[in-house]
Amino acid sequence: MSENYRVPSWEPTRPLPPYRPAGPQPDAPAALPGATYQPVPSQSQTYQPVPSQSHVVPAAPAVQGYPGVPAGSVPPPDHQHPPASGMRLPTPVGVPGAGGPPAGAGPARAAATTGPSRTGASPGREDGDVHIDEVLREMHRLGASDVHFTTGAPPMVRISGALRPLDQFGTLTPEPLRRSLYSFLTQKQREKYEANLELDISYAVRGLARFRVNLYQQRESIGAAFRVIPYEIKPLEELGVPTSVGSFAGLPRGLVLVTGPTGSGKSTTLASIIDLANRTREDHIMTVEDPIEFLHRHKKCIVNQREVGADTHSFANALKHVLRQDPDIILVGEMRDLETISVALTAAETGHLVFATLHTQDAAQTIDRIIDVFPSGQQAQIRTQLASAIQGVVCQTLAKKANGTGRVVATEVMLATPAIRNLVREGKTHQIYSAMQAGADSGMHTMDQNLAELVKRGKITYEVGLDKAHHIEDFNKLVGRTSRVRQGAATTQGGAFGGVQGSGPATIASLGGY
Repeated sequence: MSENYRVPSWEPTRPLPPYRPAGPQPDAPAALPGATYQPVPSQSQTYQPVPSQSHVVPAAPAVQGYPGVPAGSVPPPDHQHPPASGMRLPTPVGVPGAGGPPAGAGPARAAATTGPSRTGASPGREDGDVHIDEVLREMHRLGASDVHFTTGAPPMVRISGALRPLDQFGTLTPEPLRRSLYSFLTQKQREKYEANLELDISYAVRGLARFRVNLYQQRESIGAAFRVIPYEIKPLEELGVPTSVGSFAGLPRGLVLVTGPTGSGKSTTLASIIDLANRTREDHIMTVEDPIEFLHRHKKCIVNQREVGADTHSFANALKHVLRQDPDIILVGEMRDLETISVALTAAETGHLVFATLHTQDAAQTIDRIIDVFPSGQQAQIRTQLASAIQGVVCQTLAKKANGTGRVVATEVMLATPAIRNLVREGKTHQIYSAMQAGADSGMHTMDQNLAELVKRGKITYEVGLDKAHHIEDFNKLVGRTSRVRQGAATTQGGAFGGVQGSGPATIASLGGY
């Protein structure tokens, strides 16, 4: 290098460390030949190069400290569960994806001057980077349930089921978005994302909320979806679910399924049921989730929560060993495969109370989904096993309120009465719908009955109820209307196929509460 470098008086003179690139470095430090670098302005001071033909190497930006870790120390590795304090690992400037200072960095770089940090700021942020925490605070202020970060658009929040842009944060571009999202990942999480191009984690902002985060790759750039998980677990009565759902928390054993489409509030309902058991029983609760969403404190019960990827390799692997951990109540975040379903059924049969979720639309479909996972030669045995183990099914969706201020939950509840158990055992699941229609005295109801009740009470409009109904003719009879079909959709007596349109939201948002 032909130019002479003059080092400022506030940094000891020392040879520059060797640069070891890990890949393309579009924003490498300016100390490297041919590279460019713009220093991050600090609120406390800004360093100006001395006017000269020689170059001046600016100081590295301040590194955010950690509670209990001396300034300049390497931060603790692999925080798999980001705490409520919002602490996050620093990313060195100009080295995308790195989990620490560049190889060969000396003490002078590690002990950079510290200054006041901005909300959402993280070490290694450059001009144009996205202030993730500030977006999340604005999302929370607006009462949104989700926020999306994708290249070529501003951050988009979902409010009452509809996406709206946050134009004040500007249009997102690939490299600043990648730096911003990488800023709160541990080194292990970065490696997992780069290997799989997918990542599910949880993230917390102090005093605000926790978030379920999914990172993904699209058009060779990173994207992310954040869903809010409130710190507070609402009681079932505040959620608006029927009182019969609360009775599941007191069962001694069996299998209870909470189902519905993505974003229908299944996790919120399950958290409330588990919290009710935690407040009223003296038991051991084990949960297996991907990732952990609601945090449960020890109350009358002790609660152990395991996260797939961080605390166990898979749902199936965790459930294989959970029976040796003396559980009374087991929560399975999602039953995804034959092995997980099989172990859950066995646990329910052997004296444990098991809660799980499925992405099914109604109770009959839920029973069929479990049985159909197994080979045809085993299905008769599984019907008998499921008829004995099943205690109830709660199917739910969220519908836009008539006053436009939010959403209300609509449910279908099936309880395992002797008649229901016989239908499951005999493979007559198509008759479950009729049994629920006639089972009001037992605490059962269909989705159409609940939607019609919400229309009559003025909670939702007729059009929204029609959009969510499973059986159009039954719904119209219940609300006293003549038969109508959904706009823009072909329908049958059993439901709808194709794109469903109407005045209600086409996509249901969720975990921000309802």
